[in-house]
Amino acid sequence: MKFWKNTGTLDDLVSELKDCVHSAEAEVAVIGSKPISLAAMPKLRGLFKCGVGTDNVPFKECRDRDIRIGLPSAKTSSVIYEETASFAASTVLRMLYSEVGDLETWEKYPREMARTRRVLVVGLGNIGSRVVDKLKPTVEVIGYDAAFPDSGDLDGLIFEADVVTLHIPLDEANRGFFDKEKLAMMRDGAVLVNTARGPIVDEEALYDELISGRLRAAFDVFWQEPYRGKLAALHPDPFFMTPHVASSCRDFVSGLANDFRVFCKSI
Repeated sequence: MKFWKNTGTLDDLVSELKDCVHSAEAEVAVIGSKPISLAAMPKLRGLFKCGVGTDNVPFKECRDRDIRIGLPSAKTSSVIYEETASFAASTVLRMLYSEVGDLETWEKYPREMARTRRVLVVGLGNIGSRVVDKLKPTVEVIGYDAAFPDSGDLDGLIFEADVVTLHIPLDEANRGFFDKEKLAMMRDGAVLVNTARGPIVDEEALYDELISGRLRAAFDVFWQEPYRGKLAALHPDPFFMTPHVASSCRDFVSGLANDFRVFCKSI
């Protein structure tokens, strides 16, 4: 079986992926979060996604060409839901405690206790709901999901939050969802955390807010990856970056490798 890939996620556990072929010869494609073109893969029989986000999986094209799609099993997915939620929660707390003092002068900055800080979790699916549970013992948490009629008014919730953390999928309806208007609703000194997908947020609008000094942000996902855009110059403050690591824990990758082997046997 001939493989093509645009991610190195499984390289250490699946030796066959170290010798991949050109896309035109590939029978199985192994993909990460980057977009792909099936037109360049005339011999493709299977496509395996190394992750739980499916915004770049061409479902219709695969159906039309009878290409099998492999996704992480429920067991493997639960690992990444839990780990991404833990990573997101830790990032929220990191940002709340990022300005506590100065080592050089030994000055200690006054702050409010964590319990009084309000965190808005936007999106209450597999990951967002876990983020709520993890943060509840430490801060005041408000959850919002457009699918739930009793979630309240999003605009008002944004205005009241010290931190807004995003956990919604990327689709055409959500592209640029957190735009100039929503960013403007955030209170002065608030923080935006994004461990979902970069394009959910308007990049230019976020840049304008950050260089003004009004907001801060922490992102693990970006508009292009590796990210070399203008916001990178603002790392680590006011724009804290990590290189899309929320899903890179060993347990998840090990589960993916097992799922991939099962998938290949089914083709």
